[in-house]
Amino acid sequence: MNFGFLGIQFGFALQNANVSRIFETLGGTEIALYWLAAPATGLLVQPIIGYLSDRTWSPTFGRRKPYFMIGAILASISLLIMPNSSVLWMAVGMLWIMDSSINVSMEPFRALVGDLLPSSQRTAGFAFQTFFIGIGAVVASALPWILNNWFGVANTAPAGEIPPSVKWAFYCGGLVFFLAVLWTVLKTKEYPPEDMAAFEAEKNQTTFLTGVKETFFGIFQMPKTMLQLAAVQFFTWFALYAMWIFTTPALTSHVYGTSDTTSKLYNEGADWVGICFAVYNGVSAIFALLLPKIAKATSRRMTHLICLVIGGLGLISIYFIQDPKMLLVSMVGVGIAWASILSMPYAILAGSLPANKMGYYMGVFNFFIVIPQLIAGGVLDSINKHFFNGESIYTLVLAGCSLLLAGFLTLVVRDVDEQEA
Repeated sequence: MNFGFLGIQFGFALQNANVSRIFETLGGTEIALYWLAAPATGLLVQPIIGYLSDRTWSPTFGRRKPYFMIGAILASISLLIMPNSSVLWMAVGMLWIMDSSINVSMEPFRALVGDLLPSSQRTAGFAFQTFFIGIGAVVASALPWILNNWFGVANTAPAGEIPPSVKWAFYCGGLVFFLAVLWTVLKTKEYPPEDMAAFEAEKNQTTFLTGVKETFFGIFQMPKTMLQLAAVQFFTWFALYAMWIFTTPALTSHVYGTSDTTSKLYNEGADWVGICFAVYNGVSAIFALLLPKIAKATSRRMTHLICLVIGGLGLISIYFIQDPKMLLVSMVGVGIAWASILSMPYAILAGSLPANKMGYYMGVFNFFIVIPQLIAGGVLDSINKHFFNGESIYTLVLAGCSLLLAGFLTLVVRDVDEQEA
């Protein structure tokens, strides 16, 4: 059921670790602004796909699986085109298309776990989803470094050109994305709606206008738990967005001492960012298997708080590091937080959602991932320039503080499943 997420995260990890590098290579300077394309697509795509998948049923294709497959095909094509962008505007446009396609696949996967598992198994279900996310991201994040160091594929190129190691990493990613999602489509059986007559009646009564109304105004009817988690998610994803965008410029300048994108030293630093991202994803894959036991011994809320605090301290510690190898220690903390971020909020949320709107509300929940990223994209470049004098390392410290705040806000969240138990 969760294996397809290996492919989805393969695409996301290549995007997160390499797109800033592509933008800088093509002469981009307003990196956070260019990245706005990614969260903007999620804001629109995920609630719509969730709403449509709630009202889809086919005895042959199921409910969520058609959306997996469509997204996988489009995302795989985008991954093949992205590293061949010749100018900056093309790269920004391809990020928009690629992120939209990945979101089409991703949202129904969240709902699938809520559909098929009872409340007692949801923590484990989302934890295993995190495991496959981690495995995919480890390989994808490290792939340019692996291609360069193990197979001799060049990691440098003339000014304005994407290095071959990055291109071939994206080509591999397109293939892995498609095949992993195809495995879940072929191997997972979905259950039909419990009351087929009521399902058909509701679907037949839904017009285009009522669908638009429910999609964009249902946010005002969200469960209380979802609203409480919104604050946690805001500061969590503000931090993550800052990390993904500014880790490459921060480490290449603060640790490697260069901002020249054509230099060998810069590209070694950019490759090492991929290794750092691989480490935190690898840690998350392993730590995800421990989360159900930790949550059982404490609670899902307390587990999430502890993990976010550890992740925040990990990001802040990067400021004090000069040896690139020591950055991997910081990434262990980030990986522990990432494991919880990908599972605990969804496990807590699923228990508060009505079954017939699982896909829709999982999509709406994405608002609280996207909105902080949009805000971050709008303000981080200015903060970095005017408050931090262009020293991106301070933006990573700000991200760490944001994770600490998110952790303590977890204390106000009501976990419906745990209260009923």
